[in-house]
Amino acid sequence: MTHDLPTAQDFYTEVLGWRFRPGSLGVEFSIALADRQPVAGIGALSPSWQVAVAWMPYFSVDSADETASRILERGATVAVGPLEVGDGRAAIAADRDGAVFGLWQGQTLSWAIGNGGAPSCLELRTRDAFDAAIFYAEVLGWASGQPGSCTVTYEHDEVIVRDGKQTVAALRGGGVEAAPDPHIRPRWHVHFPVQDIEKVTAAAVTAGGMVTPVTPAVDSTGCQAVIRDPDGGLFTVSTPQEYGL
Repeated sequence: MTHDLPTAQDFYTEVLGWRFRPGSLGVEFSIALADRQPVAGIGALSPSWQVAVAWMPYFSVDSADETASRILERGATVAVGPLEVGDGRAAIAADRDGAVFGLWQGQTLSWAIGNGGAPSCLELRTRDAFDAAIFYAEVLGWASGQPGSCTVTYEHDEVIVRDGKQTVAALRGGGVEAAPDPHIRPRWHVHFPVQDIEKVTAAAVTAGGMVTPVTPAVDSTGCQAVIRDPDGGLFTVSTPQEYGL
């Protein structure tokens, strides 16, 4: 979600090579394409939506209203909705530590995690990974043992969430209480796979973004960098894809 849709489209075209086409959710929403395949959605923020510019993960749910109720029952926040959006129903929420995420009830969008050039993984940076894992498991049905539910394991000092063999999220603790730095404040980060991280980070700076220093990836076989687009949206680029994706 961004304040300036055309500027965001120009930035991601220059940095990640995306092209865009109109979506089914109205003129203020577009679908990003990589090699003609959908990889992400970018929408213009409504002035009435008091949320920050950000890449936001949307979790597919059977009922946005029931899930929103579970969120509120566990001391978290539902900021927007649930409301009708196109052919689906959506809401924007924040967990108990303030990390923002979305809910989507309807047909699963084609840029799901691990689908081609779509996000390779989601990463939650939070103050207590175990507490977060319990919260999301209760809200989204992780580790429920039901058909189609995600599995949750503890590996290498982080909580790993898998859908079958596909790693979809990593939850990491260690955020600093009330830290002003957005890189360590509790939030969800989206990882996009890239082939040439130096080319991508250089393009980001040229296009008006900001880049943190390139660091080794978790498995020490590649690199990753956090980029802030001109409107403030943070995302991570990784090469090769982490967690064996």
